[in-house]
Amino acid sequence: MTESSEARHTLGEKAARQLANTTKTPPQWVGITPRWLVSLLPWTPVEAGTYRVNRVKGDDKPADVDCSPHDDVDLPQTFVDYEEQPREYTLNAVSTVLDVQTRVSDLYRSPMDQVREQLRILIETVKERQEDELVNNANYGLLRNVAPSMRILTRKGAPTPDDLDELIAKVWKEPAFFLAHPKAIAAFGRECTRRGVPPITVNLFGSPFITWRGIPIISSNKLHVGNEGSGTTSILLLRTGEKKQGVVGLFQPGVPGEVSPSLSVRFMGINRQAVASYLISLYCSAAVLTEDALGALDGVEVGHYHEYK
Repeated sequence: MTESSEARHTLGEKAARQLANTTKTPPQWVGITPRWLVSLLPWTPVEAGTYRVNRVKGDDKPADVDCSPHDDVDLPQTFVDYEEQPREYTLNAVSTVLDVQTRVSDLYRSPMDQVREQLRILIETVKERQEDELVNNANYGLLRNVAPSMRILTRKGAPTPDDLDELIAKVWKEPAFFLAHPKAIAAFGRECTRRGVPPITVNLFGSPFITWRGIPIISSNKLHVGNEGSGTTSILLLRTGEKKQGVVGLFQPGVPGEVSPSLSVRFMGINRQAVASYLISLYCSAAVLTEDALGALDGVEVGHYHEYK
């Protein structure tokens, strides 16, 4: 008698699984990142989606003051002038529309709600785009708003401790953190190892970060690397906060359908094909209050390695 025709005396595993519950995970998406930049930027609420940055004219020239003048000397007369056409930032909208067939959302809603899970992944996608725009947007992105006087080039391509020291010398007034692609951070780590000066590690948000001169180096894949990850990139150094005349993020609280600050989800209705639509919108921008609040190390090569004997 062949094996296939033998009488079975127990229930097979394949058939038994039809009566068993399968433990499932929510949908996973590899594109989700920690988005440290969004967490570390101070966020300033705005009204009517507009933020005006007022600056003083000729702020590189000190006002005329005197120290301990003599009794018969007239005190200097001066005043503070303002720019007559200050820059205004308008909040940018990162938006998408979710379409869900109501038959699917009605019938296949246990143990996980289909609409909720679809919205969760799309909200993560919108937030990832938000951070990308904060770095690369043509109008308000950090890379586009570094003043020419605050840009330096690496000395030899690979990011060395000397290069980061030069960047600190540019943004020396209470710098908050470096921002760099993970490959650039790895390249800097190799240069430190080569010189025998391993960076100190600190814990922020429950995760380890290397530092240089006590300033944490924050990773973000939104600082893109050219040539498919083997070319050059930039490293940024920021001073943050309004009180320090630094870099701030901008948002508008209280938008209709708000589920988190400046992020709204609104039901748009059901069409004649029984498809329900939801509008997801995130309003944001960023502002550099003074030019010396943001510096960039350009021409950072990430593909250089050392041979050790």
